Amino acid sequence: MFCVGKRLGPQLTRLCKRRLSSAPRTITTHYTMIDRATDERWQDIDMERYADEVDVAIVGGGPAGLSAAIRLMQSAQREGAEIRVCVIEKGPEIGSHTLSGAVIEPGPLLDLFPDAIERGAPLKTPVSQDKFSILTKNSSIDIPELLIPMKNHGNYIVRLGHVVKWLGEQAEELGVEIYPGYAASEVLFHEDGSVKGVATNDVGIAKDGSPKDTFERGMEIHAKMTMFAEGCHGHLSKQLFDKFDLRKNCQPMTYAIGIKELWEIPEENHKPGLALHTVGWPMESTTYGGSFLYHINDGPLVAAGFVTALDYKNTYLSPFKEMQRWKTHPRVAPNFEGGERIMYGARALNEGGFQSLPEIVFPGGLMIGCSPGFLNVPKIKGTHNAMKSGIIAADSTFKSIVDGYLTLEKGQVLESYKEALTKSSVYEELYACRNVRPSFCTKAGLWGGMLYTGLFYVMLGGKEPWTLKHHGRDSDALNPAKDNQIIDYPKPDNKLTFDLLSSVALSGTNHEGDQPPHLTLKDDSVPVNRNLALFDGPEQRFCPAGVYEYVPEDTGDGYRLQINAQNCVHCKTCDIKCPSQNINWVVPEGGGGPGYNGM
Repeated sequence: MFCVGKRLGPQLTRLCKRRLSSAPRTITTHYTMIDRATDERWQDIDMERYADEVDVAIVGGGPAGLSAAIRLMQSAQREGAEIRVCVIEKGPEIGSHTLSGAVIEPGPLLDLFPDAIERGAPLKTPVSQDKFSILTKNSSIDIPELLIPMKNHGNYIVRLGHVVKWLGEQAEELGVEIYPGYAASEVLFHEDGSVKGVATNDVGIAKDGSPKDTFERGMEIHAKMTMFAEGCHGHLSKQLFDKFDLRKNCQPMTYAIGIKELWEIPEENHKPGLALHTVGWPMESTTYGGSFLYHINDGPLVAAGFVTALDYKNTYLSPFKEMQRWKTHPRVAPNFEGGERIMYGARALNEGGFQSLPEIVFPGGLMIGCSPGFLNVPKIKGTHNAMKSGIIAADSTFKSIVDGYLTLEKGQVLESYKEALTKSSVYEELYACRNVRPSFCTKAGLWGGMLYTGLFYVMLGGKEPWTLKHHGRDSDALNPAKDNQIIDYPKPDNKLTFDLLSSVALSGTNHEGDQPPHLTLKDDSVPVNRNLALFDGPEQRFCPAGVYEYVPEDTGDGYRLQINAQNCVHCKTCDIKCPSQNINWVVPEGGGGPGYNGM
């Protein structure tokens, strides 16, 4: 029997009384992992796919993808050209899978539509107050505005899902073909290995992997250029990183998980335009993280979020419970007084910045937005860079279509996009803040990172002549359970703090129940035999949606992993943080997932 030492967690205590299950049951039945060619249940199924041809296919209907689509059609109308642009979005509606803080810089939006506000863009709350505090357990230290790393004068607090929905409406008016509820599940290639387009996923497959009577094959979309705007750690982007070795010249990407709640509060407690950010408690000084709290002139509402870097070491840390603790701080709790929590969600975000940028062009395709990772960490903003990258990509793509460089017969490398982006404000600001995130990874932790940020980023503008290195992969950072102290989280009071499942209920998450779990495992035996045995099952703590549970075997002999895929909010944290890198997140049937309304 595997027993891991003196300091045992609750699960480990039980494991030392029961041996681990020696014969794991089948968990993964998804067709991306199980070969249907050898499954007799599929022998008589028609697997032919219908194909359509467009000029540009865009995977992802977020800020980057829609900005690219809009700019393409604006250019076509200006030049009198006819092109087909389609956007494929896995969410049931445009904006329903969008989650961000969010304070946005309006520059790229105004580049697309100088009259955006007159057109009805949902920019309702200009930032009126910028505050930044370091929290200790019972008090706080306010940082002078001169030293605050994010300058929000002229920016807007928004419900980003509503902004994205508005962008979708503008795109459709321009003639962009938008297909919500369809998940792009496969990259298609020409015989020479260049990208040909994408295919949407098959539907009508039972949970055991067999075809249902309603089975329908996905559709192929062939394009002269395919843009991948999937957001952080996208399903297809992961494959392209490997296929074209796009990360060969960069450091590993680092990530964080952002957990967000939307509260409706009494009018007398509302301070429209207030943007409060905090660092410090409840996180240890060696764990990178922080919070945002925005008063939105819509409701009246407060958007509250807590961000935990995924290089944390203590396997007993729960990002969800850290956020619940944070809300109880005397500096924070009054913002929720008399209010009601109305929405909940979570999303992973890129924090690697300049050092972790991959190659962004490859034969037949390119990446925009958070697929490559254009988030500015000290600003805690990525939307403006995502939109700007989409605009630049659209300009390069349109010219190459008109010039005849891009065709349907063979995928070409769009070097002009790469060259333009590296000369843009996107690269300029990512280079300036390149050392901020790595500076927190020293032994000095929070205090060393704050000192570095204030001196070199805020005061000197990131002009230091050196570039710091990141650590390795986030998945390698977790310590074995025997080397960690258990964190004693308080029980929720159901007024200010809540349990996980009641939170997930506010995300609007829904999936077709009878489909193979899209949280696939490379090896079904690894969760129990390694993750549970060595790390005390961290999946059940780092997942913000209660997807993963270790439950007793029916025989009482050991434990098994149960995957509640219907709870998944598509944050991708499990794919990033699993210490065995055994989880591969793939797209579920299109239309499944969270149902956010302006998150």
